[in-house]
Amino acid sequence: MLTNKSNSGFTLVEMAMVLMIVGLLLGGLIPTISSQMERQLANETRKQMDEIQQALIGFAIINGRLPCPAKATLATGLAYAGEEATTGNTCACKTTSGSDKTVADNSAIACTDSSVTGVLPWVTLGIKETDAWERRYTYRVTTYFADFAVVTNTFGSGCTPSPAPAASSFALCSPGIQDVDSADTGGTNVANNVPAIFLSHGKNGAGAYTQLGTQLAASSNADEQENSDNDKNFVIHTQTPDFDDLVVWLSPNILLNRMVTAGKLP
Repeated sequence: MLTNKSNSGFTLVEMAMVLMIVGLLLGGLIPTISSQMERQLANETRKQMDEIQQALIGFAIINGRLPCPAKATLATGLAYAGEEATTGNTCACKTTSGSDKTVADNSAIACTDSSVTGVLPWVTLGIKETDAWERRYTYRVTTYFADFAVVTNTFGSGCTPSPAPAASSFALCSPGIQDVDSADTGGTNVANNVPAIFLSHGKNGAGAYTQLGTQLAASSNADEQENSDNDKNFVIHTQTPDFDDLVVWLSPNILLNRMVTAGKLP
């Protein structure tokens, strides 16, 4: 008696259907996985920035001042890379017009409006050089919050403490220079008189410096441009497809309170 033999395995049509279903499933999962990875990178960067904030305050308590920025254009491993750029007893800087205040190799960092911009001095602070996207943090500090206390006796406009602090380059009345707004144009003020500010340029990295010391192209977004133009004004607001900067500043109240608690002020 003849019997029909059952076929084992899949036919080509069945295989094609399985592959199509798997492809559809993967196509739906990939954007989700990518989104999760980006959130993880952003969260990792935020955690780093919390640690940086504490490192800056710790540096101020130990040294009586905030650190100067490092020169942004030095590649990792070169002399002075990651070290705060100083000349004599002040932060070394280079004006936006291009004239050097000093000929020191580590001096070319933008200096305007009584504050100076570069990248976070990761070697000086003992922190990670880059954010989770492997780009350096931009850092701007008010100069008299970073000048060496032993020589400098300028505490900022309208601030003449008596007696002057002996263990700090700044006083309780010292005003910060940096301002933070919710938009480049037409925004509201979020924080003012900020002693120092630092930021990650986010996933798109527009305006950030790489480990090679090269700067990525500026963003076409006006708010992101404000965060990379070397002036005292910065923008923070909810992230959008065109704005992904992460911005953190030192609250003058927290910094001064910690300095008082540590006996560095008044």
